[in-house]
Amino acid sequence: MKCNRMVDMGRRQVLRGGIVGAAGAAAATVLPAEQAKAQGLARVAYPSNRLANIADLAVNEPMDIGYPDADSPGVLIKLGTAVEGGVGPDGDIVAYSVLCPHKGWMLSYSADDKTLNCPGHHSRFDCEAGGQQTWGHATNNLPQFDLRVNDQGDIFAEGVDELIYGRLSNVLES
Repeated sequence: MKCNRMVDMGRRQVLRGGIVGAAGAAAATVLPAEQAKAQGLARVAYPSNRLANIADLAVNEPMDIGYPDADSPGVLIKLGTAVEGGVGPDGDIVAYSVLCPHKGWMLSYSADDKTLNCPGHHSRFDCEAGGQQTWGHATNNLPQFDLRVNDQGDIFAEGVDELIYGRLSNVLES
């Protein structure tokens, strides 16, 4: 008899926990979009760093950059079509870390399909989809840099949306 009560009590607890969990999930879906975005991203506001000028870029030809410091290689790309997160007059300029989030291999850009590709374990990341992984062993998307363009066409990086490979946090050492 004592065992049956324990089982019944366990079922009630599970059901009660499921109801509370479902209510929490429902509440999360009604958060304002900006608040949900802020909670879901690991964006860190690094110091603003000038990367280039729009005039320095050619469509589909990546430019090597370092952000947030020289020890963090990245790439700045004018894709030629507007994309989510893109900046500039055409909304087509993006920047990413080129360290594979899986093992830190240097990625190479493929102009044919606008992806960054890892020679180590063949992970592929879509530059037109916010660095989303499309293939391979990586378990994270590519870190994308927050960009801003001023009135003179200068492009500045001001943050990163994911943890850069090899760093324990998105905080610059002093």
